[in-house]
Amino acid sequence: MKNILLLIIVALGFQMHTTAQEVEYEKPNWYFGVAAGANFNFYRGTTQNLNAGLTVPAAFKDGNGVGLFAAPLIEYHFTNSVWGIMLQSGYDNRQGEWDQVISPCNCPMDLTTDLSYITVEPSVRIAPFKNGFYVYGGPRLAFNIDKSFTYEKGTNPDLANQVASPAINGDFSDVENTIISMQVGAGFDIPLSSNTQKTQFILSPFVAFQPYFGQNPRSSENWNNTTVRAGAALKFGMGRKTIVEEDVEIVRPIVGFTIESPRNLPSDRVVSETFPLSNYIYIDEGSTKIPSRYTLLKKNEVKDFKEEQLLLKTPADLSGRDKRGMTVYYNVLNILGDRMGKNPNASITLVGSSEKGNDDAREMAQSVKTYLVEVFSINASRIAVEGRNKPKVTSDKEGRTLDLDLLSDEDRRVSVESNSPVLLMEFQSGPSAPLKPVQFKVQEAPKESYVTFSADGADEAFTSWKLELTDENGMVKNYGPFTEDKASIPGKTILDNQTKGNFRVKMIGTTEDGEQIVQNSNTNVVLWSPAQPEEAMRFSVLYEFDDATAVTMYEKYLTDIVAPKITKNSKVIIHGHTDVIGDAENNKRLSLARANNVKTILEKALTNSNTTNVKFEVQGFGEDTSKAHFGNKLPEQRTYNRTVIIDLAKS
Repeated sequence: MKNILLLIIVALGFQMHTTAQEVEYEKPNWYFGVAAGANFNFYRGTTQNLNAGLTVPAAFKDGNGVGLFAAPLIEYHFTNSVWGIMLQSGYDNRQGEWDQVISPCNCPMDLTTDLSYITVEPSVRIAPFKNGFYVYGGPRLAFNIDKSFTYEKGTNPDLANQVASPAINGDFSDVENTIISMQVGAGFDIPLSSNTQKTQFILSPFVAFQPYFGQNPRSSENWNNTTVRAGAALKFGMGRKTIVEEDVEIVRPIVGFTIESPRNLPSDRVVSETFPLSNYIYIDEGSTKIPSRYTLLKKNEVKDFKEEQLLLKTPADLSGRDKRGMTVYYNVLNILGDRMGKNPNASITLVGSSEKGNDDAREMAQSVKTYLVEVFSINASRIAVEGRNKPKVTSDKEGRTLDLDLLSDEDRRVSVESNSPVLLMEFQSGPSAPLKPVQFKVQEAPKESYVTFSADGADEAFTSWKLELTDENGMVKNYGPFTEDKASIPGKTILDNQTKGNFRVKMIGTTEDGEQIVQNSNTNVVLWSPAQPEEAMRFSVLYEFDDATAVTMYEKYLTDIVAPKITKNSKVIIHGHTDVIGDAENNKRLSLARANNVKTILEKALTNSNTTNVKFEVQGFGEDTSKAHFGNKLPEQRTYNRTVIIDLAKS
């Protein structure tokens, strides 16, 4: 029995006299921009010992000058509040000229400085009035980048034939590398855009005062610096949409919201999965060593490693296929070592590929060989090593301009090549042939046990919709956003460790003009289980990047291994997936093409074996991250997302 709760949003389904909406935008919370201005610097104190090689005849006292300030800025204004925060970080020049001094020889002396810093200035901002006026204040953290000076000593005016010494350029000694001080300031925001524009620009003249507290440029003298800064900031932000209403007639689309929750006894079904094992080991940029994310054993641990017991040694939280799959894949070198130990006549070639050249590539391959030889005691003569600039099967296709960094990561790898059938997937050979798949059994609920939320007409009414589920204890879970009419969520995901529960369900749809439509309902969820134990089988086919026809190399595998396991009156579910590289629409077409190629091969094999009444479900999900089983950050994750998954189940 299935519990079907149906509630149609009647208010959305008929024509009514209502209001048209003229779009306006609220003031943004976030602003980004640049600030520039002049630093009016005032030196107080003395300086005489300029550095270890230069002490002038008399001390310089006081001075002033003007320097440049330029920095990018970020501001956040709290909604309906006078408070905000600011951050400016950039170039801060404190140059100046000391007052002229007469030396004991009656010679005039001049000293100019060009002190410069990278400054970081976080501030609290307060706008106490309804106009654009605001005040701000906070610490200043400055890092010295220039400490140069120019010293000139003139001639005694009473000695006509005296020749002036050349100017001396140098750097001050004992300069503080880091200065911590403070600032206060005020400004005025002048809008440059109207509130009918989403992107709003503001010009903001400002003035700031940075007192001498903490501003001692040198540790060896009592020289300090007070600065008055005057300038302007140009900043922009994205406003949130508001509505100005006027009477017109509009029509809202019909949206029906239903919840379908299966009722069964709590249990799981067993899936016998044949998991493909990629023959690529990816090496991080800047390294030739095996990355730490791969599971590497110590020599004394080898005796306890068995491929068939691999999942027994993994963490208990393996509910997701991504966790199970990556646990298997990251043991690829241990599986390879275990297989070579059991099959002493098998040999391999490790082919490294590196954009830095053959030597770097050989070092990558050698690190894998060293592991197999030293840890698994494989005879070194059974392992050949090669180095290449590009792999034989490359992800970096000619003419591509997007995501080149991701493709480059995928080409930096060590490929395991072999002609030994005991190591490879059935009927496979060549540089891209996967290793023999790993077989294991897992418990998981089938798709038909998922709780299905349907929003009929949502693809026309909404740009997206999401779900908010609240349990009896007030705990809230959010799912989405969704763009299709239906969303299926495993009951186990909703229930966590419970076997059943009641939930308040809120469906929130967002229209093209930004309006949110909310529909409330309730549902009871019971953890699904079949009445009798049931076992299903799962197979996977891996693809190279941007390739839909690579399935031809799997044709014999699909025909001779997978097809014979399909029985009469059964169901075959074929789902195609891609990684996130490239255009999303093209990826969806690519995933469907891959899935249909698999279907065509299986249908032909079933016809030849007279297996009838088999139903096929074929879908291509593209790069949809809600459907993909693996992440996309690492090259091995993207490799396993380029797949077609084949589930064999009773009809």
